[in-house]
Amino acid sequence: INTIFRPRRYKLTAISYRHARADAFCLWTDYAAQMTA
Repeated sequence: INTIFRPRRYKLTAISYRHARADAFCLWTDYAAQMTA
């Protein structure tokens, strides 16, 4: 979980970091939905 939600910020631009965070939350939402189904 840590690697999904904490990308290496120093290697990313601000826009890339925001995209990485948004992707992480989408992945987490999908995973949580599968675990509760």
